[in-house]
Amino acid sequence: MNVADKSNAGSMLAQPLRPPSAVRIVAHVGLFVLGAVVAVAGALIQPGWFPGGLLLALAGAGGLFLGGSRATGNRAGAVTPAAGWMLAVILLTASRPEGDFLFAAGAGSYLFLLGGMAVAVMCATLGQGWQPDGSTARLGK
Repeated sequence: MNVADKSNAGSMLAQPLRPPSAVRIVAHVGLFVLGAVVAVAGALIQPGWFPGGLLLALAGAGGLFLGGSRATGNRAGAVTPAAGWMLAVILLTASRPEGDFLFAAGAGSYLFLLGGMAVAVMCATLGQGWQPDGSTARLGK
């Protein structure tokens, strides 16, 4: 098959940008909020039942990140809840003027913070990327 036989489909990179649909915007806003909720729940459960609570919190975050990627069909579905998770965790680490704080200076808190970031990177990397269909590429030959 030569270039003249191909249809006018062209490369995905050569196509004009289209604004995202309303459904996609709502899905990503929902994933962002769910990421923040999972972060708050994980921050509350991880010190309570150490080390089981830590593993449960990280598994919940990983499930949300990977599930978001699978639901949207792209890597942005994993990055959006990870951004909500990260924002909530950063806001929860700040101490208040009264001296109250949510994260203690223990190993469990640091493992939750660093482990959550590592899980987010792994899920965003494992997420479904764009793959050409069989008609425009010769995969596996």
